[in-house]
Parts: sequence; C-alpha cells; structure tokens
Amino acid sequence: MTIAISVENISKEYRLGTINHGTLSHDLQSWWARVRGKEDPNASLHANESATENAHFLALDDVSFQVQQGDVLGVIGNNGAGKSTLLKILSQVTAPTRGSVRLNGRIASLLEVGTGFHPELTGRENVFLNGAILGMRKAEILAKFDEIVAFAEIEKFIDTPVKRYSSGMYVRLAFAVAAHLEPEILILDEVLAVGDAQFQKKCLGKMKETGSQGRTVIFVSHNLAAVKSLCNSAISLSKGKIVRAGPVASVVDEYLGHGFRNTHELSWADDEPAPGNENVTVHKIMVSAQGNPQAALTVATALQVELSYSLLLDDVLFYASFHLRTISGECIFVSSQDPRQVGKGRYSSVCHIPPNLLNTGTYTLHIYFVRDGNTVLFEMENPLVFEVQDDRRVANSWMGELPGAVRPKLQWDFSRV
Repeated sequence: MTIAISVENISKEYRLGTINHGTLSHDLQSWWARVRGKEDPNASLHANESATENAHFLALDDVSFQVQQGDVLGVIGNNGAGKSTLLKILSQVTAPTRGSVRLNGRIASLLEVGTGFHPELTGRENVFLNGAILGMRKAEILAKFDEIVAFAEIEKFIDTPVKRYSSGMYVRLAFAVAAHLEPEILILDEVLAVGDAQFQKKCLGKMKETGSQGRTVIFVSHNLAAVKSLCNSAISLSKGKIVRAGPVASVVDEYLGHGFRNTHELSWADDEPAPGNENVTVHKIMVSAQGNPQAALTVATALQVELSYSLLLDDVLFYASFHLRTISGECIFVSSQDPRQVGKGRYSSVCHIPPNLLNTGTYTLHIYFVRDGNTVLFEMENPLVFEVQDDRRVANSWMGELPGAVRPKLQWDFSRV
C-alpha cells in the first residue's frame, strides 16, 4: 500500500513576544523602535517583556504517524491540542521546527475561512488561481468550473470580489474548490463549523465520495459523530502530543472517556483563579434537577442550567447562551437569554429545561457570553459533562433503549372511530 503522508518526529516551537506582526510595515516599525531604544508601537497592551522575552511554547511535540493512500484520517482533541498547527505543517503553510514530512501527491487545504483566496479577486478568478497553484492547466479547471459553482450555490456572485462574500458563501466556494479540483490529498479543518445544515450535508456526502475514490483525506472536527461516520482511522492530540492512534471508533471512545469530567457543577471561590478574560469572569456553572445539585438528572426531571459570572464591561448589550450537545458532538439545541443593556457587575443566568424533553444519554455544554448580538466576549467548551438517566416506564411498555437525542412527551388523542 502506498504511503500518502509520512510524518516523522515533528515539533513546532514558538517563541512568545518575538517580533512578527504579520505585515512587513509593522515588523519594520517594531525593529526601528528597538534600534532607537523606544517602546514598541505594536506591542500588546500590558505586555510583560521580561516574562515573555525567553518564553517558548511547544505547539507540537515529537509527533509521528503515517497515512496510507485512500485513508480518511480524523484528527481530534480539545482546543489548543495542536490540531490546526499540524494541518498547517501538512499544508506547507508553516514549517516544523524539527522533524520531517513527506507527501505523495498534490494537496488542497481548507484550513479556515479566507485561507487561499485573494480578497480583491472575484470568485471566478480565485477558482482559477487555486487551480493554478495546484498545478492544473486552464482546460482542466474549465472542465470542473460549472460543477464547482453549482456545488457552492453562488452563481449570481461568481464575478463579485470575494471580500464582499459572507462567511457562508466564502466557505462554500472554498470547499467546492478544494474538493472538486481532484487533489490526491485533501486537508479540511472544521469545514462543518460554518454553513447551514443543507451545506453540511453536501460536504459530508462529497467527503465520503472523495474517500471512496481512493484519495487521502485529513479531517479535523469537534463533531465526533461526523468523524466516526467519515473516517476509518484517527489520532487524538493533547498538549501537542499524540495520545492515541488507531481505528476511529476506539480513538473516539477513549477520547470521550478521558477528555471530559463528568460533573454537574464547577465553581471557583473569589480568591482563586477562575476562567475568564478582561471581559468576563466565571464563578459557577451548574446543571441540576430543579436547583437541587444532589438529585439525579432523569428524563422526567425539569433541569436548570445556572451560570454565575462577573461582567467587567460597562454599558453593553449582553446575553449568555449555550449549545447543548451529545457526547459525540451533535448539537441538540441552542438557547440564549434575551439581550439586555447592562453594566459592570455580578450576574446569574438560569435556563429552565422542561421535563420529558431530553432522552437518556450523556450531554455537554458549550457556553458563550456575547455582546452586541455577534461578538463573543468569552466561551467555554465542554466545561460540564452530565448524564440524564431513565426514570420508571409504564409497565408492559418498551423497555429497550429509545433512539434519538430528545424524547418529548407529546399529547396524543385516541378514540374509537
């Protein structure tokens, strides 16, 4: 079997606080300020230069694996585990500090919204630009062009500069280009995180088709259900290291077993470090049965999600929100409180989930604190994992496991006719 990707002992190290601001003009400004002994005009506010001057961060630490041609490999792990850094190295966006990567075939990558597109060029021009980067002739790109545009569903806007595209339009075209120009290796980072349900369904179908055609796919996602459905193998990353590699089902199951804390409540005293940033400080997160933290969480119990936090900003249109997900990453529903104009202070937000809504199973919360309707001040991914248990069922009814993530108790009318 041909090896499509061979990664040998790669590490990626960053030195914190070094000069590199993303543009040549800013780098020159900072360099000239240092030459004159002046303060760096591009330095982060409140940066402690003495603390960061020699600080190093190891994003990847001695990572090795191989991917056979035609394999679909899932890469999973918590935020900050090193997944995106690994994909950038595989896509040759950045080089490893140590180690080597061998790739057998053309690569197309979709790393994040905006990657690989020139904002001033139109959608049409960017399709041909990406094809040229892949080494394709103009005739080859033309043969695929109509299929790409139809898949992306942006026919009316194909001659509009992509800087005017919404994030959904951008990612639809980027995915269509990456998937249809027939690279030997397709690298996708959280492609399902943007777009509506119909687009996500099309993406999943196209990825399955790509894998069945013998091309190699590297797929990163927090949607573990999609990873298990699409991939035949997986690696799990934690703090820059591979902690498990093998068949996708066993890797995902071990990640779920060791990656979460099964607890109904987390709290932080005022005198101890708490999660947050310059906008929000979180004091307590709790899921309980009608406010009783000792009671079991059952299908027939009304649940409460309680958030206690301090808002550190004045006069903002603010609300708290959460995504309720299954342990495999499928979103069950999103709930948000009504936005309110508020100032600095300590607040409590409580969401009431009615009884007979959730099915038995294990669930996680992804919590957001938001201002002005679209700016996330702070978020917490899976701080709590809780289990909903079955309560007593009616005698002689079905006693097996009921499918689905929700199990609402609905009204039925029954009569003889």
